[in-house]
Amino acid sequence: MLLHFDFSSDTPLYLQIRNQIVIGIAEGKLLSGEKLPTIRALAEESGINMMTVSKAYQLLKQEGYILTDRRSGTVIAPRSESAAPLSPETLQALRLHLSELRLSGMNKEEVLALCETLYEEGNK
Repeated sequence: MLLHFDFSSDTPLYLQIRNQIVIGIAEGKLLSGEKLPTIRALAEESGINMMTVSKAYQLLKQEGYILTDRRSGTVIAPRSESAAPLSPETLQALRLHLSELRLSGMNKEEVLALCETLYEEGNK
């Protein structure tokens, strides 16, 4: 698994791991049942502390994106076809991003077109 880290970013590394795995799942690059590297292997491969990787995996497990088992390791969780309710944090982040787009001068149609483009990129 190839992850890219921005060590100068304000986004903590565990969130960078989490976000890239969520995007990989959404874009079909990581499939249901696919095995992820162990915490130790990912930490060694990326040069990141094991506790940072563990925190990312714990968050992904809590959010239902991955399953862990001592025998079979960590795998991508099956996705249900029905839409799950969004967390308040996700809605708040979306509200913030929409506000930023509005303040940058984009109108509703431009925002929707951008959303459609990004959504379709995830379906490729």
